[in-house]
Amino acid sequence: MSAVHRSVRTSLPCLAQPARQVGGRRLALASSRHSPLATRQAPGIHAACIACSSMPISTRSPPTSIIARRYASNSSALQSGTHASKTKASTPIQRYDQLVQTGVLRDDAHQRKIIKVLQSLHDQLKTYKQADVPDPEEHLEASKGLFSWLPFGKGANAQEVPAISDEIPKGLYLYGDVGTGKSMLMDLFYDTLPSNITSKRRIHFHQFMIEAHKRAHFYKSKTHKPSGIVMMMSSGSSSSASSAGGAASAGEESDAIEAVAREMARNHSVLCFDEFQVTDIADAMILRGLLERMLAYGVVMVMTSNRHPDELYKNGIQRQSFLPCIDLLKSRLGVTDLNSGTDYRKVPRALSKVYFSPLDDANTREFDKLFDAMTSDPHDPVVEKRPLKIWGRTLQVPRSTQRVARFTFDELCGRPRSAADYIEICNNFSTIFIDDIPKMGLNQRDLARRFITFIDAAYESKTKLLASSEVPILQIFSGDAGDAKPTADQMRALMDDLGLTMDDLGGSPIFTGDEELFAFARVISRLTEMGSRQYAETASIAGTEAPPEY
Repeated sequence: MSAVHRSVRTSLPCLAQPARQVGGRRLALASSRHSPLATRQAPGIHAACIACSSMPISTRSPPTSIIARRYASNSSALQSGTHASKTKASTPIQRYDQLVQTGVLRDDAHQRKIIKVLQSLHDQLKTYKQADVPDPEEHLEASKGLFSWLPFGKGANAQEVPAISDEIPKGLYLYGDVGTGKSMLMDLFYDTLPSNITSKRRIHFHQFMIEAHKRAHFYKSKTHKPSGIVMMMSSGSSSSASSAGGAASAGEESDAIEAVAREMARNHSVLCFDEFQVTDIADAMILRGLLERMLAYGVVMVMTSNRHPDELYKNGIQRQSFLPCIDLLKSRLGVTDLNSGTDYRKVPRALSKVYFSPLDDANTREFDKLFDAMTSDPHDPVVEKRPLKIWGRTLQVPRSTQRVARFTFDELCGRPRSAADYIEICNNFSTIFIDDIPKMGLNQRDLARRFITFIDAAYESKTKLLASSEVPILQIFSGDAGDAKPTADQMRALMDDLGLTMDDLGGSPIFTGDEELFAFARVISRLTEMGSRQYAETASIAGTEAPPEY
């Protein structure tokens, strides 16, 4: 039930790889027919793949060895329970009933209504066969001709978008607040897709856009049109040359989006996006063309989001240009409200001891013992300063084995880090220890922002988290009364990074806008869930099954 996949690194992330289910992980298999990009294997992996409940914190814990075993292997109880019978549940309704019967979920009338919506799409997909999609390389070759470089050539105009057939099943857009079960419902739908749907992928939307921009850049570099030739063959006036150059640039952008859309559609008949949101003008400007083309080529999309489509990119730069994309989402996806007033993450469940506070000697010793127990394999010793390549840079992991990494909070969040850094870290390690998380006030907004970004990446990848903190983990954003209030520019910068708007105010002293409060609520909800026994056991199952040989 992972949303972000453990991955083998590629020289350039590729959206082209069809996903394959391996145990609890979805692996995207490399194909030389679809991707020109070289891959290298990670240790123990034989398939090339791409990156692509409020409960009191227990003050007592079971013995360290028991916790280590819980994280390191599948329990016999689980093997004989929910996950052993998982393959027998072939539809969303059957899977939901199974989770209720085994006590993983409680029966909920509102969720059952949503399950029926998922079941309806599931039934349509049983007989769905995607039409053949044109080769992106053929399109690029056609756009390289001499006359396509000119203002009156083919490349001067945006690529004509194919019509979307009514025979293609409409997808779903599930939106709701924190704790409404969006990720669980997405997992349930994805894991029970009909057997005829073999080319499928589930991905966090932020990661999807990172890959989309990379692939668009890759295709633009293959079709780059030298503006000097356009200028020499124009009428000679500076205005004409400028116009030609601008038209050619627009043509290149359209060509690249068309190629990326074809590449994805050729390999994914069903795409599931988790946490769909639009916060960046670069994303907003390409999304309509990309999604419209993918839908036209037969990709069935299911999305989860915190917002109704009408609320997307609210107050964003040039939002007027994004409105057609909103109309597209509302016309081609069934918009479904998940809000029921219940935060399903706050339904009480037994906890694992994964958070340790305060930072006293007793907790430090217990934390160290747990790390030692989980890294005791003599065939996989702890390595100091393990190098991790990220987009041409090298990030050093302070202490790690092949599966387990350990950082101090300062090493993880006290230095400039991007979302891509945290995604890569979580893709490479199934368990992460964090020492010495401080209480964060207004003077530590950068730390809070990075920590939120890390938790999002860890949660989506089902990474197991163990942490020691100055205060109980759910109080780390409590701030200090003496902290200075942020300036408008500082708050806007933080809100831009978190990707949210200022509709309402309130709540935490460190988060003053509605969007920031949502990010705060999301991370607290996720930390709560990540401290549960259910999350630990699910993550253990997802992360420890060895993939087969290919």
